[in-house]
Amino acid sequence: MQRYTDHELEALLNDTESDLAERKKSFKGDTPKKGRQAVCAFANDLPNHNKPGVLFIGTWDDGNPSNEPITDELLRALADIKTDGNILPLPVLSVEKRILKGKP
Repeated sequence: MQRYTDHELEALLNDTESDLAERKKSFKGDTPKKGRQAVCAFANDLPNHNKPGVLFIGTWDDGNPSNEPITDELLRALADIKTDGNILPLPVLSVEKRILKGKP
């Protein structure tokens, strides 16, 4: 799977019209369900980008950091999207904590 550079990720954060990125300020409430929907949309790749989509947690819709703490528990919850049985077939998924715009 292609790994985006920090520069490429920041470009996706700044492009509010990209269908390769979904931004969520936290992973609470209905966000886990919407996050899974985004992962499914990225896996389907209907625009035929042939690139991975990115679900950003800890950012507002405008791409600015929301200052959500990126904890080990959050990273485990995100990684569980791959194997919790709610998305079939199982998606290819990588979970990383990255520092973008000076914030995790």
